[in-house]
Amino acid sequence: MSLNLNANKATKINLFNFSSAAMRAFHMSWLAFFVCFFAWFACAPLMPIIAGEFHLTKDQIANINIAAVAITILVRLMVGPLCDKYGPRKTYTALLLIGSIPVFGVAAANSYESFLFFRLLIGAIGASFVITQYHTSIMFAPNVVGTANATTAGWGNAGGGATQALMPLLLSALVMFGVEQALGWRVALLVPGFMMVIVGIMYWKFTQDAPQGNFKELRAQGITVGSDKKGGLAILMHAAKNYRVWILFGAYAACFGIEIFIHNIVAMYYVDSFKFGLKEAGMAAGIFGLLALFARALGGIISDKVATKKGLDGRTKVLFSMILMEGLFLIVFSQMNTAMLAILSMTIFALFTHMACGATYALVPFIDRDALGGVAGIIGAGGNVGAVAAGFLLKGMLDIQTTLMVLGGLVVIAASCVLMIRFSVEHKEKEQKLFEAAVLERERLEQNATATLKSNSAA
Repeated sequence: MSLNLNANKATKINLFNFSSAAMRAFHMSWLAFFVCFFAWFACAPLMPIIAGEFHLTKDQIANINIAAVAITILVRLMVGPLCDKYGPRKTYTALLLIGSIPVFGVAAANSYESFLFFRLLIGAIGASFVITQYHTSIMFAPNVVGTANATTAGWGNAGGGATQALMPLLLSALVMFGVEQALGWRVALLVPGFMMVIVGIMYWKFTQDAPQGNFKELRAQGITVGSDKKGGLAILMHAAKNYRVWILFGAYAACFGIEIFIHNIVAMYYVDSFKFGLKEAGMAAGIFGLLALFARALGGIISDKVATKKGLDGRTKVLFSMILMEGLFLIVFSQMNTAMLAILSMTIFALFTHMACGATYALVPFIDRDALGGVAGIIGAGGNVGAVAAGFLLKGMLDIQTTLMVLGGLVVIAASCVLMIRFSVEHKEKEQKLFEAAVLERERLEQNATATLKSNSAA
């Protein structure tokens, strides 16, 4: 028995409604991603202190940055199909609880090798993004799915900015209360671990897999949900045959890959290049991440708005424009030699980077509905491939400015590849019908709400 999963999807985002399954998934998925992102990059703003304690070389710091994003590639490829198979609720809860273990472990590291090991394992929680996007993709209708995906991802991504600003402040507070700095950074790193455990329990308690219920119960009733492919590998291989997936893999490497690379190096960049203190560098770096609070959502909103008139081709052009502008302003940022101009150009570059990320996942749900987990997983992994490649590029370059300039050029090339995405007439017509049905359903619900309000007023 097959169930039409589009029938009960939310056609509107009611931010202050916690009673519907869709809005609970919306709020819990961004909160879980925020906590994971916070924990993922909690070490980055403290690296100047950690590097001093462990006497780390430039190459060792680069290895730590690469390790932080390397394993995420593999785990992102795995969790997409796991969502199709077991549902996002079980997958997210497991990732949060198991992922907290290396977060606690890194606080106990006593050498470069042990720190590198735990930093590598922490990278697994970066796969939380794929689950967030999967969960909102199956909860929201085509007319708002781009906005839902971009907003949850953007608010979650802001954890990267929050950790840059808050971890140095938390360390300063501990030192002020008499804790030695060598112990203080370890105590500070325990906080995101506890946050992950709490949110993991909340995710299990407050969410469900789909608008109709959990995958396990629905399948027990003979209803087909998730993917009908047997096993995660089959789902992944089905998605991998679609060339659009690989173009978006490259596009996401060019936006999210650059974003997490910047999270890893930007605090140290301001310390080394502009002689900022730890708190000042954290605040400047925090600007980059905190812009995700609205900029990523804006990318999804623009994509949804353009799609009302231009359809899927419009979504593609929006993505091209945003990645192109990101690349151009990254080149500008790389050439700034004063702190004020560097922060200003970084802010504009950050805006387009986050908007490009939002526009990418506003397009993802329309690539292949039969293997959504596989599609989301492969494209999500592209972001980390981009970050790892950027990390190796930095190791081979003389300085960070040259690396940033080269990366800007590569981003522009990735933008041009997006224009190669094409959809068949049948595919566009099918998606257009689903889009129009969602709009009509939203109008019907609004009319019913208005009629109910009038009758209550009359009474």
